[in-house]
Amino acid sequence: MMADVPDERAGDTGGPQSPGADVADPAEAASPPDARRRTGAEIAIVLGLSLGSSAVYAVIDLVGKLTAGPPLAQQTATLNRSVSPRPYLDLSYQLAGIAFTLVPVALVLFLLADRRNEHADGSAPAGGSAARRIGLDLRRPGRDTVAGLALAALIGLPGLGLYVVGRKLGITVDVVASGLAPYWWTVPVLVLQAVKNAMVEEVVVVGYLLTRLRGLGLPDRAGIVISALLRGSYHLYQGFGPFLGNAVMGLVFGEWFRRRGRVMPLVIAHTLLDVVAFVGYQLLGHALGLR
Repeated sequence: MMADVPDERAGDTGGPQSPGADVADPAEAASPPDARRRTGAEIAIVLGLSLGSSAVYAVIDLVGKLTAGPPLAQQTATLNRSVSPRPYLDLSYQLAGIAFTLVPVALVLFLLADRRNEHADGSAPAGGSAARRIGLDLRRPGRDTVAGLALAALIGLPGLGLYVVGRKLGITVDVVASGLAPYWWTVPVLVLQAVKNAMVEEVVVVGYLLTRLRGLGLPDRAGIVISALLRGSYHLYQGFGPFLGNAVMGLVFGEWFRRRGRVMPLVIAHTLLDVVAFVGYQLLGHALGLR
């Protein structure tokens, strides 16, 4: 803007978890000191390779904007930039960028499936794949789609209002949601960019991070706050308004995950939000006076 949790406790019953439900199975909650140190190092490495580094660069970018001279309201942040004026070379860059940005998703699913560092005796509890454990699967397409639509509406309309207010207050830059030229492949690539953003943010910052933080013994809601602040921080290059809006989104999504134990509705919601922003800007930006 935008996934471990209980194995099958929410999955097999078909019902939601109780408000106090865990984001990981109980065996993960009390790891010995060596395992905690290993988990902490793992978190640092994963975030350093993904959205943690994005947060650092976003802070640097914001400092640069604040010290550049013009006020924030007169500056821009362009998403989905063209990389080359040559259409098919640009397409190649876009697709390669999407593919490589998704590598951290594969990494955290691999790490969540490798449970050797979570038990003092080296044992691992029974359960399905890491994707199924965090609810990143297609077991409930109808429910997940409805929940995703509801979450997108809950976040999208207030988020748009917050962006407008931020622009009026001068604390938000002009966000150019698509900087791509109008080629035949532009809209499909923007949709893929939206899916990529949703997968990376929801799997890494919600499912993976909340699971690992709980494994360190951190209370669930403290983990949600950390996750939300991280989400807001890597949007700081857009100004303070998007930081606040995305942090609130992180609180809502984190609480949903704590209660329901499923990432798929969050991925659907995030994808819808970004598709509307990216494709809407690309197709209607001139007509609405945004470009």
